[in-house]
Amino acid sequence: MSCYLFVNFKEKTTPDGEQVYFNISKDAFHWEAVNDKSPILWAYYGDKGTRDHTIVRNTHTGKFNILATDLSLAYGMRSKYKSSWDEISRIGSKYLSMWESDDLINWSEQKLIKVGSDDMGCVWAPDILYIGEGEEYIVHWSSSHKIDNYKSKRIYYSKTKDFVAFSEPAVLYERPDTRVIDSAIYEEDGAYYLFVKCEDNPRRIILLRSSCATGPYARVDSFDEAMKDVEEGMYEAPTAVQTADGRWCLFIDYYGVRGEHGYVPFVADSLAKANFKRSDAEFSFPYGFKHGTILRITEEEYDRIKSFDYDIDDYSKYP
Repeated sequence: MSCYLFVNFKEKTTPDGEQVYFNISKDAFHWEAVNDKSPILWAYYGDKGTRDHTIVRNTHTGKFNILATDLSLAYGMRSKYKSSWDEISRIGSKYLSMWESDDLINWSEQKLIKVGSDDMGCVWAPDILYIGEGEEYIVHWSSSHKIDNYKSKRIYYSKTKDFVAFSEPAVLYERPDTRVIDSAIYEEDGAYYLFVKCEDNPRRIILLRSSCATGPYARVDSFDEAMKDVEEGMYEAPTAVQTADGRWCLFIDYYGVRGEHGYVPFVADSLAKANFKRSDAEFSFPYGFKHGTILRITEEEYDRIKSFDYDIDDYSKYP
């Protein structure tokens, strides 16, 4: 598969920003917007906003699944959440928003699927990893928990084969000295690599390695060295993709300014080497992509997405 689909949102104070946006590329370096930089899907249920998107090609069903945080700051921050991120962490949605498609252009209506337990706070920033040995998917996310009065955030996971039935959530990664959020896991040569954002010690993205997808994970020191000049406390939401030539493109979301700055790109020879170098000049984006993930797609799928008329809708298909 030689083309790429980036699913993301826009950081805006209006509801149109917290929806599903598509961008496509033939090389993972130069990106073009789909649907004239407008949303291709909207959230009409739950918080009526959707952030932190991930997408997967389901090998069992042949369908594509988008999962995302069920959260609207545009609608909820002033009222429901009392202008408090802590309030979101405590009472935010235990559900994820999900859409399904057979062809990447015709999508189901938004569904809300519960993966968090009643004792968890908001379910943030899902991502998905396929485990071939068990022929199942690991959905992982960050949440706080009632057990410590919602002070810490840990990475939890649940297993599924059909995105209908999910196992009970379990801890995938935690640290006693800081909260961790925004997990992303990739497999390379039989090893698993976990990117997470630490909210302290250090206030950076870190990379960890394990022989098992669910851990335990150990720190990759060479990544710390590669990130030593990246400003602390200004980046989150790591996501990566391996390109056709075997290199890895890592994107980390710069939130240190107002507006749509979005992802900053880095390139490495491999995850094992973790020798990432900032590579802004090699990339082009049509706008500031916020917290999303990338799916490798075929050239036929690329052409289908690019040529589809997203202004067409049919209310009769909804119950």
